[in-house]
Amino acid sequence: MIIETNNSIFSLMLSRCVLIVAFLICSIAGFSQHKVAENMYQHKLKNGLEVLVIVDSTVPLATIEIACRNGSFTEPKEYNGLSHLYEHLFFSANKDYPTRASFVQKSNELEINSNATTREEVVNYYFTLPSQNLKGGLKFMNSAIRNPLFLAEEMKNENEVVNAEFTRHESSPMFDFIEEDSRRLWRANYSRKNVGGNHEVILSATPAKMDSIRNKYYWPNNSVLVIAGDVKVDEAFSAAESIFGNWKASEFDPFKTWPIPEVVPLAKSDYYILKTDKVLDPEIQFSWLGPDTRNDVLGTYVADVFSYLVNQNGSKLKTALVNTGLARDVNVGYYTQKYTGPIRLGVSPNTGKIKECYEEILKQLALWDDYNYLTDAQIERAKRLLAIEQVQRREVTSEYSHLISFWWASASIDYYLHYEENVNKITRKDLIDYVRKYIKDKPHTAGLLIHSSLVETVKPEEFFKSK
Repeated sequence: MIIETNNSIFSLMLSRCVLIVAFLICSIAGFSQHKVAENMYQHKLKNGLEVLVIVDSTVPLATIEIACRNGSFTEPKEYNGLSHLYEHLFFSANKDYPTRASFVQKSNELEINSNATTREEVVNYYFTLPSQNLKGGLKFMNSAIRNPLFLAEEMKNENEVVNAEFTRHESSPMFDFIEEDSRRLWRANYSRKNVGGNHEVILSATPAKMDSIRNKYYWPNNSVLVIAGDVKVDEAFSAAESIFGNWKASEFDPFKTWPIPEVVPLAKSDYYILKTDKVLDPEIQFSWLGPDTRNDVLGTYVADVFSYLVNQNGSKLKTALVNTGLARDVNVGYYTQKYTGPIRLGVSPNTGKIKECYEEILKQLALWDDYNYLTDAQIERAKRLLAIEQVQRREVTSEYSHLISFWWASASIDYYLHYEENVNKITRKDLIDYVRKYIKDKPHTAGLLIHSSLVETVKPEEFFKSK
């Protein structure tokens, strides 16, 4: 018994020594990672690069994603569309792989499936590859993010590719209607919300303009690195430190040096009728300037809950418009942003009931802040379904990394990690206050898309106008 006790004490002392040594090693390496969710760990490098590791060993794959706070919100008119062009040029020549062919060859060697997305407030680049190639993938990502070459010859081709992508979007029958609403809602800030860009700007882009974007926004202290999948936490952080740790931080905050202009509130409602020969079925859209994550965090959570509520089958909105045959469909949405998120109500009226549908929309809007418009059961169900939706979006780890980078840019990691908790706190009073603050009797844009052949019989000019 005495020997066993001594051995236990010796083992305990040895374990403590191992822990102390491990702690000292982590401290020397500069690690201060901490667990922020069930399978998520966070660490910030000395240069400001935020690193998130998400562990999921379901399949032997890893996703490497790096995102920058860039996108159309950084673009004045003369740069509109260049964040998207920059995204395309990322998968091209850089200092370590000086031709597109060498870049593609290395990508194939690492068995990488790659892509990227440009949005208003974030541009994200990602590789999915076998987890055994993680370190090679991180080095490859480092080369692409830090040292692009923007070769003039390659740009000529890519300018056309991006412009053709833009042209395909324009061919959509709904493009003109969406574009008209966006121009009227955002006005002077239109380019800041127009991810697609401008044809002339895209086609005339130069390497110098690409360099100016990199020099403003592509810095570690304006970026996040997400490593997700079948990875070991310590090894992932260690690799990130060794590969990205010497990436020099900027000596400025780009959003203080080049401030994002605030959206000026609408002075009055703006109604318009867009006649078309492309779309047979009519559409109505109302848009408001909503909350953002800088000035009204609670409002952004409430906006999600309210939208989910009125979109439910059985809601008073759907019952009044769809179940009665006035409309084919109705949808309310809010888009979370750091710089003013839009609230939109879209309705597809039945062709022979455009005026009646519009009049019912106005009646429903007037009721949105009524205490009895929503039931307790609907409110609780919406919260529950929103929580379930968040869980579902985390099921595919590669998709989860995109979700994380979006929230990192447009809100914060903390905002997302406490999303379900905060949604569950929303009360009926919060919902009513939200409607009164942002929607009811507030200036808005309202558009009617109508086929030219219907104009003479419907006479929309007589009723579709601001009251």
